[in-house]
Formats: sequence, C-alpha cells, structure tokens
Amino acid sequence: MKRLVVLSGAGISAESGLKTFRDMDGLWEQYDVTEVASPEAWQRNPELVLRFYNERRKQLFECEPNAGHIGLAQLQDDYDVRIITQNVDDLHERAGSRNVLHLHGELKKARSTVDESLVYDLDNWELKPGDCCEKGSQLRPHVVWFGEPVTAIPDAVALVESADIMVVIGTSLNVYPAAGLLNYTRENVPVFLIDPNPPFQVSPEVHIIAMKAGAGVTELERILKQ
Repeated sequence: MKRLVVLSGAGISAESGLKTFRDMDGLWEQYDVTEVASPEAWQRNPELVLRFYNERRKQLFECEPNAGHIGLAQLQDDYDVRIITQNVDDLHERAGSRNVLHLHGELKKARSTVDESLVYDLDNWELKPGDCCEKGSQLRPHVVWFGEPVTAIPDAVALVESADIMVVIGTSLNVYPAAGLLNYTRENVPVFLIDPNPPFQVSPEVHIIAMKAGAGVTELERILKQ
C-alpha cells in the first residue's frame, strides 16, 4: 500500500467555520494575537491567555469536520495515509483519520507548567486559573506558542521522507519550520497542492488543484484513481 502524506493547514479547518490565526490578526480585543500566544504573555497575564484559548476551544467544540477532512479519512481505504497538521484542532481525528501528527499541539489538551510530560484531555472548552496538574502546578494550553520550539519537526521530516505521494492542503507554506518540510520529499514523488489561491512561487513540478479543501480532496481522489 502506497504511503500518502498530507501536510494540512488552517485553510482546511476554515471550511468548518474555525477562524484562522490570520483572520484574528491585528487586534484581538485590544491585544495583538502574538501577545496572547507566547511564553512572555503567559508570564505577564495568564488569565488573558487562558481566556483567548478558551474562546478558540469553545468554537472548536461547536464545529464539525468538513468534506475535506472526511475525504482524507476515506483515502485510508486505498492508501497508508499519514497526516501532518499545523492545526491545533481535532477535526482530522473526528473525521476518522487514524494517523495524525500535530506540529503545533492540540487545543483540546492541557499540560503541566512544571512537567511537560503531564498532558491531559479536556472534556469541555474552559481551562481556568486554579486548574492544576497532579503536581499542583497550573495547567496551560498544550500548544506551541510563538517563540517555542516545534519539537515534532523531526517526526514530520521522517514522514515526508517516507512519502510515495505528497499532498499539501490549506496552508500558505509561509510559516517555518513547517514550510520547509516539502524540501524532504524524495525525487520523483508526486506533490499535489490543494489551494483556491495557490502561491506564485510554487515549483512547476507541483500538481496544483485550485479548489477549496472539500472539492479539492474529491478532485485528488479522481486523479489518483487514474
């Protein structure tokens, strides 16, 4: 069974109604989003950071996977599908995808501020001051903030290197280190980019599907069957 590796970004989740970070640029209330998603912000005002992520998490609990998520899950019938996502939502998993690597963490999880190995599932949208780990320390969102290392990158590189087919969907390829992952695709491996507004700098070897995620995944299935 051929391995199909997918790199997904905010564009696929936007079709489910989730606001992207780009949508939230400028001011969130009176705060820049980078000022509520960084270690410095956490040190300065943890209550504000918790509220910012609570609002994102509440929205996620109200969203459902879309045709793009579902189509990728259905591809598992014919391919060994491995998803690398820049998204912190769980829509891929809820659609049925079995192998999902989250580069930037997971919104429905929290972790200890004194022991990063202590990670907890959240069964509701609210994480409050005073919610502590078993060691008595405040819990923080289990996400990678601006300025923090993306520790899952080596695992993502290994997946890209193993791909027989590479698919990029819903990402501008402007955010590093994730944007550099395509450089690890093996020679002669077909690469598909699903994007209604593909960037101009795409290599001519990349097969462009200029559609939104849902329609684009359907078109990808049609091409692969040929």
